[in-house]
Amino acid sequence: MEQKDAYFMNDTTNQSINGKFLYYGFIAGSLQILQSQEELNQINVFPVRDKDTGTNLASTIRAVIDNIHPDKSYKKTIENIAEAALIGARGNSGIIFAQFLHGLSRETKNKQVITLQEFAESVKNSIPYMYEAISNPIEGTMLTVIREWSNFLSSKEDVAHDFKKVIVDSFSVLEKSLAETTKKLKALNKYGFVDAGAKGFVIFIQGVIGFITNRNIRDFAVERMETISLIHSEDIIDEELSFRYCTEAIIKEIRVSTGSLKQTLAKYGDSVVVAGSEHTCRIHVHTNHPATLFHKLKDAGTITFQKVDDMQRQQEIAGKRKWNIALVTDSTCDLSQDLIDFYQINVVPLNLNFGDKHYLDKITIQPEQFYDLLDSTPELPKTSQINERTFTNLYSHLASHYDAIISIHLTSHFSGTYANSVKAGERIQKEFKKPVHVIDSKNLSGALGLLVLKTAHYIEEGKVPEAIVKELNTDIDNARIFVSVKDLKYMIKGGRVSRPAGFIANFLGINPIISMNKEGKSLLFGKTFSQKGSLNKIFKHIEKITQGKSVWNYIVLHAHNLEGANKAEVKMFAITGKKPVSVVDISPVIGIHAGNGAISISLLLTN
Repeated sequence: MEQKDAYFMNDTTNQSINGKFLYYGFIAGSLQILQSQEELNQINVFPVRDKDTGTNLASTIRAVIDNIHPDKSYKKTIENIAEAALIGARGNSGIIFAQFLHGLSRETKNKQVITLQEFAESVKNSIPYMYEAISNPIEGTMLTVIREWSNFLSSKEDVAHDFKKVIVDSFSVLEKSLAETTKKLKALNKYGFVDAGAKGFVIFIQGVIGFITNRNIRDFAVERMETISLIHSEDIIDEELSFRYCTEAIIKEIRVSTGSLKQTLAKYGDSVVVAGSEHTCRIHVHTNHPATLFHKLKDAGTITFQKVDDMQRQQEIAGKRKWNIALVTDSTCDLSQDLIDFYQINVVPLNLNFGDKHYLDKITIQPEQFYDLLDSTPELPKTSQINERTFTNLYSHLASHYDAIISIHLTSHFSGTYANSVKAGERIQKEFKKPVHVIDSKNLSGALGLLVLKTAHYIEEGKVPEAIVKELNTDIDNARIFVSVKDLKYMIKGGRVSRPAGFIANFLGINPIISMNKEGKSLLFGKTFSQKGSLNKIFKHIEKITQGKSVWNYIVLHAHNLEGANKAEVKMFAITGKKPVSVVDISPVIGIHAGNGAISISLLLTN
């Protein structure tokens, strides 16, 4: 038997399928989706006209391609495909497709080889999995097309004898069902489009049919080696959003029913999907309050992964840009949300873990939830840097729309975030031929916030990127931050202060003042015997360093201590004669060590 014929276990009659046939058939369909991303993005108008269905489906199937390998066993292969798809699923369409694959996996017998009749039965039995995953199933979508395709397979008695013919014939059913989606959904009829997710499935099956028909593995292997990047739409999207954040997560060790999960999600938004099993599921919802939602879900199971896309910012990037230079920072940047929104700043969250529970800093956990958890856990949560892939995805999206990118991050001495941003920036600059400037602020929190705000002002003034970067080198030297720690127990928990030294300091009532040196390392600026004393010391030092210089702006920060922040604001107004640009709750990833009750003053001086 030739190599190309080995993927059917009995190719002379086409009566059975093994794992390798399934694997290569899936890859063939996936390549068709990867090559059709832009087409699918262009027609994406439901449930939200955000033109990302092609990108989401491509991201979902890339997770499978990148993480599985061919295996002779059909059962093992479909299980591996389903698991990888569920973990990597993105967007409404991606999660529904992953749930279809999950249904196939669950409804396939534990066999090395399955008959073609068994395949048709597993497809039919997977349909309820999709419908049950969706809070409000809508006909005229991917659901309808897959269901009608399944009905056709089940109705053909000769599927057991000539799989190739039946699958080829099924394509006309898919095309008819796809064409009818335009009439079934008002949103599609308005634009004269078919459903983008449904078309993605039809394109996928078209790729599978091409493999079944030709099965030229040698050419196929060469094609698969080609790198196909994710594509972002450049079209203007002008549609009012009901909910701002497209929110997804993976929950393991689930302690509530999937029905209960769907009810909870529906209270916070729409486009609700709960895919997977009773042990591990992936959720999808459009909401305005992801942090409140995840605080509600914290006891539902172990949240091991979260992803939140800001659809409002995506709209602005695509068609409502105020300036042609994109501004990026990380979540240790403390600025008010109003300023972040006005200047269209892209904030990338660091990761925060309370034991095995995962959160995105300032997105799926806000200070009010963070400090409640901080006081109720014996050990401090762990933080992790933003990886290179996250920056690569963001920068490729921004480079598709902006002329340049400036990205400013917390001190490189505290995190590898800056280094990962540099690597991603170099790659995107080479690929798109657009400048990507990545800057180590040598600071964090409010000081980083002021540097980002100053950069936003430079962009608003029309300065070119190179001039902005030059100005920032001086600004970085003029940024200051002082943190008055109220309770040392958080620094003791985190190992920043030894337990014996912490015990003595607490016994003596010592309150340290933390600052940053010129290299971006933390510095013990001073210590007093009360927070009031430490703040007075900070104010006296600020009076000294502002002699001969002016304060461009300052920020008052607090860790769940608004009363203390208000008093600090009054004192700073007396010193500077101006109001702070922001009074904000300090970033959770910074608050881990500063602890509940801390007060911080950040300022940016000018000569």
